Amino acid sequence: MAATAAAAAPLLRTPVYGQNQAPSANVLGANNRIVVGYIGTGNMGQTHIRTQKAHANENNIVQVAVCDVSKHRAAQAKAIIGDHAEVYHDYRKLLERKDIDAVTIATVDHWHARCTIDALNAGKHVYVEKPMTRYLGEAFEVYDTVKKTGKILQVGSQGCSDLKWHKAAEWIREGRIGPVVMAQGSYMRNNPKGEWNYPIEAWATAEDIDWEFWLGPVHRKKPFDPDDYFRWRKYYPYCGGLLSDLVPHKAHPYLLATGKPQFPVRVACVGSKPVGTDKNTQGTPPRDVPEIVQIIAEFPDGMVMHITSSSVNEQGTQEMIRGHLGTLTMAGNRVELRPERPFADEIDPENSEPFPVESVEAHEKNWFDSIRANKQPNCGIELAIRVQTIVSLAEISDRLNVLCVFDEKTRKVTTADGKPVTVPTYGWCELS
Repeated sequence: MAATAAAAAPLLRTPVYGQNQAPSANVLGANNRIVVGYIGTGNMGQTHIRTQKAHANENNIVQVAVCDVSKHRAAQAKAIIGDHAEVYHDYRKLLERKDIDAVTIATVDHWHARCTIDALNAGKHVYVEKPMTRYLGEAFEVYDTVKKTGKILQVGSQGCSDLKWHKAAEWIREGRIGPVVMAQGSYMRNNPKGEWNYPIEAWATAEDIDWEFWLGPVHRKKPFDPDDYFRWRKYYPYCGGLLSDLVPHKAHPYLLATGKPQFPVRVACVGSKPVGTDKNTQGTPPRDVPEIVQIIAEFPDGMVMHITSSSVNEQGTQEMIRGHLGTLTMAGNRVELRPERPFADEIDPENSEPFPVESVEAHEKNWFDSIRANKQPNCGIELAIRVQTIVSLAEISDRLNVLCVFDEKTRKVTTADGKPVTVPTYGWCELS
């Protein structure tokens, strides 16, 4: 039987970004091989297995174990690695292995927190796909567990290992654009058949998949449903839709690029379903989640971030970070600095060199390198908890039709008029 949902985190003061990093126990030496296991071996899980296998010698790793609630997918993952890989049905059995140093977690979103917390407590370093967690309370439980264990956690938002964002952060820290006042970005798609309407495979049956385990902490128990299993990103009980799938790919690198990521103080979000693309796919149930979302987040230093995401129009907004003195534009894979007109005599325009395009492989390598060096990776816990706060507050704002105010010292959420907001957990699916 799957574990129950993670309990809400206690109300504790949150450390300042980059400080109070607990030292990692049992740090690997530079020449030591890292032994890796995999929890969740669907499409993204198998992608990680393939990319890490392709770079196993470079990263000095060995792949030894896979775990999935589907016999079919577990067998596929074993075949990629080789006959020596052990197969597990219950991830907790995989975590009992003392020889495993690190795990890659690519389960359905609602299992991210439980698998991550259990892995950290078992002494494993963790690479977990975005979003870090389904809900905010469990995100802080992950945060506290990372601090307690000192293990290295990387969230799978690979844009954070794209060096153009690090160049932007360098220029911002140097004061090249003055105080940052606004950041804007978008992640847009347009799928004629409706986003996330993945094919339903014939092998996916109640005999192959442990459906009760897959549902896990979700309270809405229901009979086996292959539509939920393959197209879970359409439904609130399992994820936040665009907010949890696409928005993190923008929020993580943009916060990184500010040079000093902060928690938001206010977040508002509007989501809508104006098109209803699911009706274009015969026999496909309608989705819970919006097809368009727009987030506005305000931060303590006055910066405002605007992120738009869509599954029904692919035209994005201009990617930029605006400062009082100048503006940084993300032009392809370089950064362009342009002075504001009133400060053209003080600030010189500049273009960065082109950087390699973002890749999962580079992000995985950064994780392995960080484990050996006992340093925070490009999308480590301090950045990830701040982004998860934005994502979670945006979902609350949209679904409850409120402006969310956040206090990082108490971790409490209130409305604009000071009324408390109960941070949702897995029973929240009843709202949809």
